[in-house]
Amino acid sequence: MRTRLLPLLIVLMAGVLLALGFPLAASLAAAQQQRVVVDRLDDAARFAALAQFVGDPASGSDERRTTLSGELASYHDVYGIRAGIFYRDNRAMAAAPEDWVVPYEGEGRRAFNESLLGRRSHDPPQVWPWQPHARLTIASPVVRDGDVVAVVVTDSPTGELRARILRGWLVIFAGEAAAMLLAVGAAVRLTGWVLRPVRVLDGVTHDIATGRMNSRVAEAGGPPELRRLARSFNEMADHVEESLEQQRAFVADASHQLRNPLAALLLRIELLALELPEGNEEIASVRTEGKRLAQVLDDLLDLALAEHAAADLRLTDVGALAAERIASWRPVADAKGVRLVGECGAATGWADPVALSSALDAVVDNALKFTPEGERVTVRVLPGRDGVEVVVADLGPGLTEEELSRVGDRFWRSGRHQNVKGSGLGLSIARVLLTATGGGIAFAPNEPHGLRVTVTVPRYAPADR
Repeated sequence: MRTRLLPLLIVLMAGVLLALGFPLAASLAAAQQQRVVVDRLDDAARFAALAQFVGDPASGSDERRTTLSGELASYHDVYGIRAGIFYRDNRAMAAAPEDWVVPYEGEGRRAFNESLLGRRSHDPPQVWPWQPHARLTIASPVVRDGDVVAVVVTDSPTGELRARILRGWLVIFAGEAAAMLLAVGAAVRLTGWVLRPVRVLDGVTHDIATGRMNSRVAEAGGPPELRRLARSFNEMADHVEESLEQQRAFVADASHQLRNPLAALLLRIELLALELPEGNEEIASVRTEGKRLAQVLDDLLDLALAEHAAADLRLTDVGALAAERIASWRPVADAKGVRLVGECGAATGWADPVALSSALDAVVDNALKFTPEGERVTVRVLPGRDGVEVVVADLGPGLTEEELSRVGDRFWRSGRHQNVKGSGLGLSIARVLLTATGGGIAFAPNEPHGLRVTVTVPRYAPADR
């Protein structure tokens, strides 16, 4: 989520900075040019004041004209700015350089014509740093007795103006870059602050889903809404854990309390059998059902203990443990005429050895029950990148697709296997034991027939996962 939220925040902040930066850059360029325009208008006004008293060129030599020409020449030599005063008919009263004339088109002509109407230049086109040949033309009218008799025109190079604009833009760019870095840092901290409780909540949810019911969310840090969500989640987890504990306690207590009456009942059945003829079918059937009920109670107690006991995770040699369980079950397999084959190479994983042994016992016991005489049950240990698999494959009758979806449910048994000894809790107990340690169990058809059960153990410790 952070990888999706952080770029979005960065793009939004970059958009805001650009939206502020472009108008600021344009405003800075306009301000710099306006300073130059005001300075040129002041110079033009000074030259216009001198030109007001210059006589007509037809009257001959004029000392004021000579003074004005000297001022314009000095102005051009010092600042490199072309300047001239031109009559309405485009004749030059004075100009520097002397051969400079009013342009017949372009911005210079527009400014000249505007001044003939009695208006000074006030809004010349904006000069940008990428216009190396741009010039700034300013015109101001020379008024005598209320009439415009001439126009002062200045034509300035813009190199220094463009340099100042560019330096100002560099300062803006540096400020925008610094602001962007600060914004990115703030966005990283903000997303971490907001999403950290979400990550913790996700991890705790996964822990509870895998059987670690005592996991809780720390309420410190994060927005108030997420802290409130953490408190609500913890309250919900407390209620769920309490309900499960009550259910487990009830199952365990009921299983334990029923064992004594059942044992007494079985004893009375045995005493009653002594008074009946040997081989009585009814008493044999009652004895069988009583033993089956005792097995169910034992399995219920085992299931309650499996759900209640805490896992003792440690690095375990899964191959060696599987080989040990195969050796324990081989006499049972031999007595039934089933070949129990093991392919157990070295492979280590994180598991509770007792829980894994109990789960493997349940799976192997189930495979031996349903494998006919003369067939084979194979146990293979397969190390993988993220986990170690123990695959138990038998050549029994197998299960249909619908039955595969229900296998492992409590008390569920296939209708075709009701005559086989069992309570329907063995694989359920195996699933509970494996889930509590971060492992799992899966069921699939075996080829050409039978059932393939895959027990999975994680390769890495819970913290590393």
